[in-house]
This record gives sequence, structure tokens and C-alpha cells, in this order.
Amino acid sequence: MARRTVRNRPGRTGTSRTARAAATAAACASLSLALAACGSTKDTAAPGGAGGGEGEVGVILPLLTSPFWQSYNDYVPKMAKSEDVDARKTVNSNSDPSQQITDINNQLNQGVKGLVVAPLDSAAISAGLDQAERKGVPVVAVDVAPEKGEVAMVVRADNVAYGEKACDYLGKQVGTGEVVQIMGDLASVNGRERSKAFRDCVQEKYPKLKVLELPAKWESDTAASKLDTLLNSHPGIKGIYLQAGGVYLAPTLQTLKSKGMLKNAGEKGHITVVSNDGIPQELDAIRKGQIDATVSQPADAYAKYGMYYIKAAMNGKKFKPGPTDHDSEIVELPSGILADQLPAPLVTKENVDDAELWGNSAG
Repeated sequence: MARRTVRNRPGRTGTSRTARAAATAAACASLSLALAACGSTKDTAAPGGAGGGEGEVGVILPLLTSPFWQSYNDYVPKMAKSEDVDARKTVNSNSDPSQQITDINNQLNQGVKGLVVAPLDSAAISAGLDQAERKGVPVVAVDVAPEKGEVAMVVRADNVAYGEKACDYLGKQVGTGEVVQIMGDLASVNGRERSKAFRDCVQEKYPKLKVLELPAKWESDTAASKLDTLLNSHPGIKGIYLQAGGVYLAPTLQTLKSKGMLKNAGEKGHITVVSNDGIPQELDAIRKGQIDATVSQPADAYAKYGMYYIKAAMNGKKFKPGPTDHDSEIVELPSGILADQLPAPLVTKENVDDAELWGNSAG
């Protein structure tokens, strides 16, 4: 990542009135150049009202219609405070990739010194990353890895593991028959990785399962409509994989209930459901037997390490691939970008009450 260039700005000198004033101005200019030559990197901008003095950080959300992102949004100010980061009020891009680029530009024009962004579109976000790089503003991406562009770190979990864990759970519970995966937005690397991992795992390990796919773009209404139509023509479905419980859980349960197909675990006709996110609503649904499992995506750790890495980036700290001190591993993605892959445990009725799960302490 390109480092910020620090310029010392001399005060206004106006038109020289005396030779002494001109000499003083020249001396100040020489001193400024000398400091720069010595490698001074002190930021001359006034620090924000809180934080360690690095400057304000803009935080851009992808959407707020999902309980997962609502929880992340709630964690941001708490984690910013704990990491001593001066985070501005979050900005919601309302599921619009174009709006997200506008939001990034607005934050840059308002003088932020760092950005924490959860990209909506892995390719489209590069326009915003390029703008930040031109201004020397470091960026940390949360949840979604950009396909290209300069970021200091991606904070996310292993999305391939999400798909594989869901596949293994359904494969062992269902064994044979039709299963559905309600996919995310395939413009997002997350949607692509989860979809491919689930599909490949089924083909390799559970060939008696037949996968029916519903691309739903992280949209509740789209998921409900497509699932309703699919159940009309495939009433014998035995399992469902929700790639995002935050947006797909409620419409899935509602659709199953409306068709008389919502049976609790252990009852005849129960459809095995495994989800992703780990929101409180999913944990409650597991306790009730409405769904069977979820992969807990760490909303609290996303906020915490988003702040940790942006503070480090603003201070010029660099990282290398390898294990971390917080039970994760930094890996180099095919794009060359580094990603801290945080743990994301599978949650079932056996461990749903674990106090370590963020969904049990959210709210």
C-alpha cells in the first residue's frame, strides 16, 4: 500500500514588507524541508474527538436489513472505543454497489484518514479503493474480499469452509434426496465461494444428494418467492442450506409454514435446515427445532479486527501470512490481498447455549 505523503504547510506570508520577513519565511521553508528529509511522518491534521490521534475513520455498511449487519453496526462504536479508534457514524449503502462508491468518495472528501468497508460487489468496489489509494487513505475490507484494489487487510471468515460445513451437515443428516441451497449474490466472492464449495462437496462426498440452486442476491423477498415456486414442483425436498440466515431465515420459515411444511426436528416430514451467520434468531430457531444448524459468522470479531487493522494501517504496520494471536490465520488470497480468516464454528443443539457465541450476547 502506498504510504501517505505528509506535507508541512507554512503559514501565509503575503507580500514581503521587509527583507527580514522574507528571510524568516525562507528559514521556515528550509526547516520544513529538513524535517521532511529526516523522515518525519507525524500527521499534522487535527485528531478527531476520540481515538489515538491517527484521525477519523469512516465505516461503510453494505445494508441494514439483515440482523447480522444490524449487530455488526451495534458492535462498531464499542469496538472502536476498545481499539482506541476515532470512528465516525456508520454509513449504510442500502444494498446498492453504486451508492457504496459514492459513500466512499463522500467520506474521502470529508477528510477521513482510514476506511473500513464491507463491500457489496467484489469487482465494483475497486473504483472506491482506487480513489482511496490516490488520496493515501488505507482501507480495511470486512466480510467480502475485493477482486482487485489496494486494501491493508480483509477481515472475514473462511467462506469455502461455510459451504463445506453446510454440505457435510446435510450430507450426514439427509443422506439421499433433493436439497436446496439458497445462494447469495454471485457478484460477491462470498456468494461464489459458498455456492461452489457446497456444490463441489456434495458431488465429491454425497453423490446421492441432488442440489437445487436458488440465486437470491441476499434479498429476502427473492428468496421467499423462489423457494415458494420450487416447493410447488419439488415437494419432497429434504434439506435447505441458507447462505445468509440474516436475510433468508425469516422468509424460509414463513414459506415453509405457509405450505404446512415447517416441522420441528424429530417430527415426520422435518426438512433439515443449515444456515450461515449465527444471529440470535438462528440460535432460537435451533432451540425450537425449526432449523438444525448454523455456521456462526463473528459479527463482534468483524468489528473488533476491522478497527484493529485500520489503526495498524494508519500507523504503517504491515502483516504477513501466518497464525495470529487470536485463533485465526492470515492468508494470501489469489489476488495477492491478505485476509485474516477468523474462526466460524458450526452451531447445533449440542452447543447452541455456548456463552462464547456472539449471538448469545448480542443485543
